Amino acid sequence: MSKHGRVLVAMSGGIDSTVTAMMLHEEGYEVIGITMKTWDYANSGGARKETGCCSLDSINDARKVAVDKGFPHFIVDIRDEFGDYVIDNFVEEYLAGRTPNPCVLCNTHIKWDALLRRADALDCEFIATGHYAQIKEHEGRLHISKGKDPRKDQSYVLWGLSQECLRRTRFPLGNYTKEEVRQMAADWGYIELSKKAESYEICFVPDNDYRSFLKRRVPGLEEKVDGGLFVNTRGEVLGRHKGYPFYTIGQRKGLGIALGQPMYVTEIIPETNTVVLGTMDELIRNGMTVGKLNLQKYATIPDGMEAVTRIRYKDNGTFSSLHQRGDVVEVEFHANVRGVAPGQSAVFYENDDVIGGGIIMSSKLG
Repeated sequence: MSKHGRVLVAMSGGIDSTVTAMMLHEEGYEVIGITMKTWDYANSGGARKETGCCSLDSINDARKVAVDKGFPHFIVDIRDEFGDYVIDNFVEEYLAGRTPNPCVLCNTHIKWDALLRRADALDCEFIATGHYAQIKEHEGRLHISKGKDPRKDQSYVLWGLSQECLRRTRFPLGNYTKEEVRQMAADWGYIELSKKAESYEICFVPDNDYRSFLKRRVPGLEEKVDGGLFVNTRGEVLGRHKGYPFYTIGQRKGLGIALGQPMYVTEIIPETNTVVLGTMDELIRNGMTVGKLNLQKYATIPDGMEAVTRIRYKDNGTFSSLHQRGDVVEVEFHANVRGVAPGQSAVFYENDDVIGGGIIMSSKLG
């Protein structure tokens, strides 16, 4: 019998998930490895060679470690459930003029659900992943807290995990830096793994070109939306663009129009195929509405609670006041914020702790 119970470890073949499995194995857990194939690169239409978590090389890397350490390893094909939910949502959000965050959606609605169902089938009490985050408890509620390594902290993408998911999840890397994890892999004899490069791309957009992906995914889209209007914030026509789905809030490069000064996308209006351009100052917002909430540290947010709100993964966050109004939160920024993009995740922090998060529905100006 194992010392700590049976745990199902999501193994992508990368260094983080591999070290996670080895750490838990060393600690006395009964480890079962699982590699989930979420996407077939051949279906993406991209030109680049298959790499990353769904490639055959990565699957083989994960299996090799399991064989070396003597624990079972399974490969599970979840391409259908992944594609129907994550990719369809990705396309629908861009067609609605919003900027989606597929990694958050995949974590909360696909990977954790798939892991927990397989964990139940294999009689595993816990699941584990290689995320750099911690799980803590506050007055009987579990919540995500930032990982030790500020450069690798992944708390932002985990705001959607439910209390049940958090109860059964383990994040062994939360108290380690990336350098320490690489050293552990090297110490265990996995020198090549310790030097393995990381991928920051969306797994189903291997060339990192979402515009081409949309064109391949929606036949005729390019012709349908081509020729819409660029207008300024006063509604004056500036020129024509290539289609509203191919632009994002805050975008400056690649607009294909010269106006004598730097201009940014400040608004996207899909109903009229209009893209609004403005100066950097015209990107400023002082508030926003956030919906599709998932609260972690508190069951409800005390009215007027002060928090740090992050509006994108690499955002340092802005002090703000939170006002929960039923199933939405009205956010008042204490300083002006640029580039608030509907469709992106907003995550609320109390010090290092995730209060909760949601999807940005709209922003407020002035």
